Amino acid sequence: MFRRSFLAVATATLALAACSVPRIPGITPYRMEIQQGNFVSQEMVSQLKPGMTKDQVRVTLGTPLLTDIFHGNRWDYVYWKEDAAGRREQRKLAVYFEDGKLTRVDGDVVPAPEKEVAK
Repeated sequence: MFRRSFLAVATATLALAACSVPRIPGITPYRMEIQQGNFVSQEMVSQLKPGMTKDQVRVTLGTPLLTDIFHGNRWDYVYWKEDAAGRREQRKLAVYFEDGKLTRVDGDVVPAPEKEVAK
């Protein structure tokens, strides 16, 4: 009886000890930079013009991350990146079409107004 309980306690102790990573001063574990989705820059969005076809938008921005069957005239581009320190950068962009032509762009990154483009 004593031997079984001793083995159970020893096994549980070893299992819990294996879960923790010992910290060594001056040495930190490697953490990857994680990226998900489509990276969309301000320059890419600035190339969008009303009246562009879906194919032209796809060439400019890439394939959308989300296409909803209930909203066939809307494409969503979502992107986030987390660096090794845990800081997260996140962007969202929605592109709307009517009759297969680009009508508007909403989100964190939007095209510059026509006045600023002319400058």
